[in-house]
Amino acid sequence: MSHNPAVLLVLLLLPAVSLAEVSSFRYCPQFFAGGAPPTILKDPGDSNRYEQICQCLLDQNERPEYFYATLYDTRNKIPVYSAYEFRRAEVERDDRWYVEPQLDGGTSECMGGLNKIPTANRGLRQALNKDYEGSGYDKGHLFPVYHTHTVNTMLATSTLTNAAPQDSSFNRGQWKSYENNVATLLQNQCDESYIVTGVVPGNQQIGDGVRVAQYYWSAYCCFGGGSAPQSAGYIGPDNNGRVQEVSVKQLESILSDMYSSDFSIFQGTC
Repeated sequence: MSHNPAVLLVLLLLPAVSLAEVSSFRYCPQFFAGGAPPTILKDPGDSNRYEQICQCLLDQNERPEYFYATLYDTRNKIPVYSAYEFRRAEVERDDRWYVEPQLDGGTSECMGGLNKIPTANRGLRQALNKDYEGSGYDKGHLFPVYHTHTVNTMLATSTLTNAAPQDSSFNRGQWKSYENNVATLLQNQCDESYIVTGVVPGNQQIGDGVRVAQYYWSAYCCFGGGSAPQSAGYIGPDNNGRVQEVSVKQLESILSDMYSSDFSIFQGTC
């Protein structure tokens, strides 16, 4: 029996296509308040610039386990934001720093090591460890280890698609204080809470075109006690190197100006 080569090629490609967890949030709406993601930025000149990633690791049965969601800017090689459900317990930190193979032509279903990406493609559309070496900047987590509750969740935050170059004094000072204070507040007052943390790129670059974050921002949406949801937003550093607390509406207005696009964090849920 003769076979059509084109048909065979399509059939061979189907398994790889079905593995894709990048370019759609359909597998991870559980990490958004109300199930709706923050605004997904668009670039009229490059429809593939902003990639939606359901961040996952493979479990013992080689099936994907999802931990949070990230909108990633492949031109600036930093995330726009990561969104997660806040749940915290004491977990020992282990920074392994994965990459996202699918951004650079790999077929691995979840985050993994550089060996999952063809050699010639490594770093074309995402940051690598070597970009940070000697730069003087921290790999600033958007979904921080301090807000995780299991070993696997902690490991899943250590992917370069969840980090941006962050001034070390701000990362270990004011921003760390924000992360600690919000964790205490949400643990004490909320039955269920969601956080979105993002960055606004600046003009500086490190390594092979990795844009340094000019601002970090974050917002939470807290449910509990049968009352209306509570929320607040944060952005920094300001001119004094501090984090400013603002309302979510104020933060959305600030971000709309900075991203040159109407920007909603919780789509009216909070």
